Amino acid sequence: MAMTSEVYFVDGTRTPFGRAGEKGMYWNTRADDLAVKTIVGLLERNPNVPKDAIDDVAIAATTQQGDQGLTLGRTAAILAGLPESVPGFAIDRMCAGGMTSVTTMASGIAFGAYDVALAGGVEHMGHHPMGLDADPNPRFVSEKIVSEDALFMGKTAERLHDRFPELTKERSDYYGMRSQQKVEAAYQAGKIQPDLVSVAIRSEAGWGLATEDEGRRPDTTMDVLATLKTPFRPHGKVTAGNSSPLTDGATMSLLAGEGAVKKYGLTPKMRLVGYAFAGVQPEVMGVGPIPATEKALAKAGLTIDDIGLFELNEAFSVQVLSFLDHFGIDDDDPRVNPWGGAIAIGHPLAASGPRLMMQLARQFAEHPEVRYGLTAMCVGLGQGGSVIWENPNWNGR
Repeated sequence: MAMTSEVYFVDGTRTPFGRAGEKGMYWNTRADDLAVKTIVGLLERNPNVPKDAIDDVAIAATTQQGDQGLTLGRTAAILAGLPESVPGFAIDRMCAGGMTSVTTMASGIAFGAYDVALAGGVEHMGHHPMGLDADPNPRFVSEKIVSEDALFMGKTAERLHDRFPELTKERSDYYGMRSQQKVEAAYQAGKIQPDLVSVAIRSEAGWGLATEDEGRRPDTTMDVLATLKTPFRPHGKVTAGNSSPLTDGATMSLLAGEGAVKKYGLTPKMRLVGYAFAGVQPEVMGVGPIPATEKALAKAGLTIDDIGLFELNEAFSVQVLSFLDHFGIDDDDPRVNPWGGAIAIGHPLAASGPRLMMQLARQFAEHPEVRYGLTAMCVGLGQGGSVIWENPNWNGR
């Protein structure tokens, strides 16, 4: 077996993201069908890749039950029309599930076990609220291994505000407002739509088509944000306006080694440089991307100054701001989430990682002056994940 191959992100697709719950557009749509749509859309866009050449399919989900259970990578692959010879499996690393699908498949390619792989994630938070039917070991809390707050993501965000008083509610609200504005500007410029796969949806009004992310609020103002409730604690700082909403959606990416890129005439959008995952106190899981990024940079022999574009998952404004403050980056730095993020688009837990990668890949094409980019996210139960990518369009200046 060849032990070394470069790993390339060839392409990615996703469903539009929908609001979770009975009023959301995917209430009558199965979770696995969302994943199937992304596979079908991705392979239609890449006809050079024979279906029987796909070596494995990894699909992440956080709450693996019901229509989101039963080894999703295998069932979705069969439903998407891949040959029975193509295997698949499921992954769970909560919010970084899809990111872990990508890094796991990438590792298989780098090792030489795979040439081409599909990696993605799905989360139908309407059908499967986070932690539904989970039974956390009582010793977690009774023996004070973790604070009870660690099991409630909003409370972990409030703890970041406590720990870093300079991360004010005003900064969080402003960041949330800017995310909404940037996503709207990206939509108006047609930057987000190319990677969306339309989904047929059914409601009381009949059949329709989901073509855009549902939860956007482009007219958000600071005045409105100042009035929102703080559900996680009285007089708190975390609100619906500076947090990602509960969301349904699926993402998928096509990864290939250098041999497959040549063999099938593919044009990679990014080259994988390195990745790292790290653990932190579960009560302050939002700081997870800081040690993960430091670890990934150190392994790659890079510094934060080498990164020209950042796609950071906006679980909560305060979580992104803690990362930016740590690395001395301005709240409004144009390198950070130039097209906005999860506060406006939504965060269907395990699906979010590949969305960050798709957006970074598109931005790389627009920015040949940028050599390296970073996709990073915090993870429930006190983790962080970071992946460093190189721009194949880099012009070497």
